[in-house]
Formats: sequence, structure tokens, C-alpha cells
Amino acid sequence: MGTRVSFKFKRLLEERRLTRIKPDRKLVLKEIEGAKSDLETARKSLQDGNFKWAIIQGYYSIFHSARALVYSKGFREKSHYALLVAVQELFRDELETSLIQGFEDAMNLRQTADYGLTFSKEGAINVIETAERFLLKAKEILG
Repeated sequence: MGTRVSFKFKRLLEERRLTRIKPDRKLVLKEIEGAKSDLETARKSLQDGNFKWAIIQGYYSIFHSARALVYSKGFREKSHYALLVAVQELFRDELETSLIQGFEDAMNLRQTADYGLTFSKEGAINVIETAERFLLKAKEILG
């Protein structure tokens, strides 16, 4: 982590919505496996025309990839928002802006699909494409 830390990140630490943990390679790999599994299921849901579940599963693939990254830096989140902020803060130099924006967009699409029952094929495709890119980049960063 660089010397400059964002206000949002500091606040999450103070509120204990983001906590320090001991980095654990097994935990990181478990999250990557979860990301792969959710991505595979999302693709099947898209193929079956189940766009709501494709969005939700695609989002969770991104979520698990992001968690693997954050765990690798010795942090654990207590909310989806905290995970997004942690990824923005800890990987600002390694993740392109479009991937972080894709994570945030997928988060919003997941909430809309899950709670508002509003979803589309286009949204599902976008989330799955982001999940594929996010997983590849996370694996590259993690080695």
C-alpha cells in the first residue's frame, strides 16, 4: 500500500468494515476457485437464457476474484462496498480503471437484478465479460 491512503479506505478501517488479516495463500486460492466456479455457472445461466442469475453469478465471480486480491494484501472486507474501496485503494496501479468501473457496474446490476427484478441479456453479457477479464487479471497479479 502506498503512502497516500484515501479517506474512504481510512474510514472503513476505523469502522472495522475493513480489517487486517494474515495473508493466507490457501484462502486466496479458495477465492480464485470460487470465482472460476461462479463464472462457469454464469456462462451456463446466460446460455439457458436465465439473465438474472447470469448477472448475479457473474458478479460473484468478480467478488471472489476481488476478495482473493484483497486477501493477498492482508485485508478482509465486511461489505461489498468495502471490497470495492479496498480493490480501488490496494490495486490502483495494477488494475485498469475500466476493470474497477466494471466491478462497480456489476455490483449495481446485481443489486438491480436481485432486489429490483430488473435485468437484461445485455447486462448479463457485460457482467460475464467483466468477470472473465477480472479473473484473468487477478490470476496474473497473484502469480
